[in-house]
Amino acid sequence: MSGQQSGPRPHPEARASAGSLVCRATGERFPLDAPIWRSPAGGLLDIDWPGRLDPANLDPADRSLWRYAPAIALAPGADRITLGEGLTPMVPARLRGIDVLVKQEGLFPTGSYKDRGATVLMTQAARLGVRRVVEDSSGNAGTSIATYAARAGISADVFVPATTSPGKLVQIRSAGARLHRVPGDRQATSDAVWEAAQSCYYASHSWNPFFFEGTKTFAFEVCEQLGWRAPASVMIPTGNGTLLIGAWLGFSALARWGLIDRVPRLIAVQAERCAPLLRAWRLGLHEPADIVPEPTLGEGIAIARPVRGSQCLQAVRQTGGEVLGVSEEEIVSGLRETMAAGFFCEPTCAAAVAALPKLSLADDGPIVVPLTGHGLKAADTIGKLLG
Repeated sequence: MSGQQSGPRPHPEARASAGSLVCRATGERFPLDAPIWRSPAGGLLDIDWPGRLDPANLDPADRSLWRYAPAIALAPGADRITLGEGLTPMVPARLRGIDVLVKQEGLFPTGSYKDRGATVLMTQAARLGVRRVVEDSSGNAGTSIATYAARAGISADVFVPATTSPGKLVQIRSAGARLHRVPGDRQATSDAVWEAAQSCYYASHSWNPFFFEGTKTFAFEVCEQLGWRAPASVMIPTGNGTLLIGAWLGFSALARWGLIDRVPRLIAVQAERCAPLLRAWRLGLHEPADIVPEPTLGEGIAIARPVRGSQCLQAVRQTGGEVLGVSEEEIVSGLRETMAAGFFCEPTCAAAVAALPKLSLADDGPIVVPLTGHGLKAADTIGKLLG
């Protein structure tokens, strides 16, 4: 399938009542089954979808995130590409002297929360008849797309930084994807995939809106596990904002449907060595600030130019949250404490734990900390940190 940029004309009957893709730049609408990952004008796409949740109708036998299928936008007739992902445990813990609820997002089939987005995106791709996809990633999204592409029988090319953790590279290759290791930083990888994306379906976890249809189920799970109540705050390691934006969409939808009485404060946490959102937040900007990135242990959030950075900042502001930064030393300290509490996670996750004492917001309810990737994905790095 082509990269679609000569793609479909705006569809006059692609109304919100039927669900549609909406160009953020022009407002033009397209059918959900349009084979596109951005608008013909080059703009980011959002999804306008009329579905909603009714807790009384959830299937108790379905222990995956697909129990929320009525609220997940897809082209009509899509068959699920699934590995049973979802409903990760959420357990109490005391970290950094603060009582929190730890959502164990590393307990997905590929070891990261990115499976939320991959199952929905690859379901959509299979419905469209896609035969090949490309993706760029610091590792976790690449392993998810490679795995779910294999499940769907779709060929995949995954571009990653040459410095990506060895365990993630093995996962990508084991799924049969073609692996492209790109010299330079994470932005160099994004630049490298761009040419390939012009002639192929881009299964991007930042450009493709169907990925966020999957990550928004994080919010559904959290609230269901709290008895259909919202937490006070959610601490989210943030690079491209895949989980941050998904959580924002999910919590906002639940509030709109009257299932929760508030949208929790969303706290975006960045590594100080690569923090365009943190700098923008401090300067009062509405777009990511220009920065010169440095290497960081938080490889999963080392994004110098997040495509949806303005949406990340909007999500934080609209929910009354904040953007926090942590040093490399704080990441290591947070990782040690998290593992000592029984949670084996990759260093990127520890950024959220490390930022807990920096919260300037009143604690008026549960604080949720998602551990976004399993420690086995970065075992070599962790072993070196432990000496």
